[in-house]
Amino acid sequence: MVQALSYDFVQNALIAGILISIAAGIIGSLVVVNRITFLAGGIAHSSYGGIGLAIFLGLPILLGATFFAVISAIFIAFITQNNKARIDSIIGMMWALGMAIGIVFVDLTPGYNVDLMSYLFGSIIAVSNEDITFMTILDIFIIFSVLIFYKQILAVSYDSEFAKLRGISVKFFYTLILILAALCVVAAIRVVGLILVIALLTIPTYIAELFASRLSSMMIISVVFAVFFTICGLIISYFYDISSGASIIIVGVLTLLIIKLIKR
Repeated sequence: MVQALSYDFVQNALIAGILISIAAGIIGSLVVVNRITFLAGGIAHSSYGGIGLAIFLGLPILLGATFFAVISAIFIAFITQNNKARIDSIIGMMWALGMAIGIVFVDLTPGYNVDLMSYLFGSIIAVSNEDITFMTILDIFIIFSVLIFYKQILAVSYDSEFAKLRGISVKFFYTLILILAALCVVAAIRVVGLILVIALLTIPTYIAELFASRLSSMMIISVVFAVFFTICGLIISYFYDISSGASIIIVGVLTLLIIKLIKR
């Protein structure tokens, strides 16, 4: 594995994995604490429409996915705060619609020959320098947003009624959390893909909950576990020539099961 680090694509994969682990650990904690895992899944699959649109228009893939994901996050935030009766149906509809739009745009693109499976299940080996730049900017934005608004996000996440009484704009910060989740999902597409991204957001946080008593410590522990899963998954992927995204998630699930058994 040390010899493999001499290759640029392996170095990029390792850097990308660490960058996404930082974002996933922080945002995953917010997703789990706010119980919006299903909403994050809807955003993830809706962003596939942006991938198809970007391919059709010849734009950067992550740009199209980001546009669709952020718009979906804002729409979901509006719907979930104003019409809670049919949240599951609406999210399910957006989930399917985003995928359908993406498939249609890809079908309409003449001469398109890129493997779409890499966006569904991830292809961390194919990460480019532009992707790493995007992930770095994302990490900086997420860290600064959480640091600046930590008290407000904490209040909204654990007791929205109390936060509202304290004059905190619950709608704004709830929407902000969903937008941050959308950006994290887009960045993680290259690492684990749309299908597995929710697992990367939630598994490290589920483990962190067993050891953390505060949101801040949960985020830190989640980041550590996410980095561990990513590095182990890359090593397994390299030696056994299997999908890196799937390897990362399998390592995460096995770690969760082992820790649960030890805890018992």
